[in-house]
Amino acid sequence: MNTSRRSFLKQSSLVAGGALAAPYISLGQGSANARLNVGFVGVANRAGANLAGVAAVKESVNVAALCDIDDKFLAQAAATHTKAKTYHDFRRMLEQKDLDAIVVGTPDHTHAVAAVAALRTGRHVYCEKPLARTISEARAITDAARETGKVTQ
Repeated sequence: MNTSRRSFLKQSSLVAGGALAAPYISLGQGSANARLNVGFVGVANRAGANLAGVAAVKESVNVAALCDIDDKFLAQAAATHTKAKTYHDFRRMLEQKDLDAIVVGTPDHTHAVAAVAALRTGRHVYCEKPLARTISEARAITDAARETGKVTQ
């Protein structure tokens, strides 16, 4: 069975979107018809594949916020997702009250920082691998998830 890289990325992004939506719906935090508001930290390259995959699940997911430090990438993503608010700093994005989950698709050195910040604001988190660079970062993420009771992947 031959699978193209593009096909694999699309399928894995769809799985990520489902993984983000499932806990929200199954934990009774909304009706089965409620849509999950997701914010994206990073919108290009691999993060762009995550964005496209999650956005494809339109019945259950709203792309509510986009964050990237690169104006060009952010403008391209914002042109596709016109209802999403845009940010250059993920800490400002986390101040947006209506977000239910965050997808972290930044370069590796910011994964733990963004994931812990999102967990501490009460959001579920999907983060690309590697989740952390050090054992202490991995422990910080684990502790934040345990303390908040939020789902991480």
